Amino acid sequence: MTSLLIVHIDQIATPTGKSQRHGVEMNEISLVQDGAIYVVDDLIISVGKTSEILADLRKKNITAFDEVIDATGQAVVPGFVDSHTHFLFAGYRVEEFYERVSGSSYMEIMENGGGIQATVEATREAGFEELKKLGWRRLNEMIIQGVTTVEGKSGYGLDKETEIRQLRVLQELAVSQPVDLAITYLGAHAVPLEFKNDSEGYLNYMIDEILPQIKAEKLAEFVDVFCDEGVFDYQQSQKLLEAAKELGFKVKMHADEIANLNGAELAASIEATSADHLINISSEEIKKLSEKQKTVATLLPCTAFCLQENFAPARELIDNNCAVALASDYNPGSSFTCSIPLIIALASFKMKMTMGEVLTGLTLNGAAALDIADKKGSIEVGKVADLVFLKYPDYRYLMYNTGSNVVNRVIKSGKVVFENLG
Repeated sequence: MTSLLIVHIDQIATPTGKSQRHGVEMNEISLVQDGAIYVVDDLIISVGKTSEILADLRKKNITAFDEVIDATGQAVVPGFVDSHTHFLFAGYRVEEFYERVSGSSYMEIMENGGGIQATVEATREAGFEELKKLGWRRLNEMIIQGVTTVEGKSGYGLDKETEIRQLRVLQELAVSQPVDLAITYLGAHAVPLEFKNDSEGYLNYMIDEILPQIKAEKLAEFVDVFCDEGVFDYQQSQKLLEAAKELGFKVKMHADEIANLNGAELAASIEATSADHLINISSEEIKKLSEKQKTVATLLPCTAFCLQENFAPARELIDNNCAVALASDYNPGSSFTCSIPLIIALASFKMKMTMGEVLTGLTLNGAAALDIADKKGSIEVGKVADLVFLKYPDYRYLMYNTGSNVVNRVIKSGKVVFENLG
């Protein structure tokens, strides 16, 4: 048993609760001045004002600690949860990026042999150890920005061998480095060349051949589908996700990104854990998400920014009592970034979210989008001690110090995993 005591935190800032926060709840941030957090092993045992926590510990005759941190001058927030990424891939698409900056559309690039297919070719050629090395490097990029939990998808193999290899690498990374991983099978990321003009055949291949093996080997928790123009339509997406649910998987969706195929409505109707992107979500679908209350709307502002598209309607979603999460969509094509400061800036300035809503979207609602809000996403008794220390005394500096990484220490499961105190 190990113990950690953090004292004299200028400000503890956290959403509260064990499930997603909806609407106005997203802006309700608990603030404690001159705070303290007592941690045993990986769990938070007590949170409150320093004087009160110290008095309570003395009353219990707890006076020795394995580590004590004085956080004077610093704010502490929950570890960030990046609930939508494609970080495990080989190959880069820099030329494609500059084509898009020059005016080519995402779909035009795909039709000309670029897009996902370009990454598929490189990832199929990459071995296990190469993918693991690349994944480790990218997770290190995330943790120094305060990310303590990440969702990682397959989807750059589109064949059984490579998809399984991606998932096995993700499983290895989950136990070999400090960031927690939620693992998603996204074979339905695109239709591979082997099934050109036969998306239904590929759909059946995934359902009959790949999903049962993934389930038998316990390689993934979630199944995702790209429900959009030129990929998988409403009925195909429904067929795949219903088959996944029958096998015991939780489901997520890429929905309403490029065109509106009523993907968000499908996500709500089948109670997907999250519906992601939502650039082109309709007002009717927003009402469906609000009525269901179970599906988190995960918005990916870096993708809209890099694609030079409109941003998802965060304000309309929140004002209609939906639960909104924020994530990076880290991938080699449409969002080659895992920048938490960029997410915050775009959500604040372009999507008109308050700093409280942004913090909730990156923590508790991000955890809810991975069905772990009962364990993570807030600084509360009984939750995992995933903590981010800022070099400023107020959490609002996350927005105010625009575009800068203001993280100077990260604690994951009660242990310091990153420090930059210079």
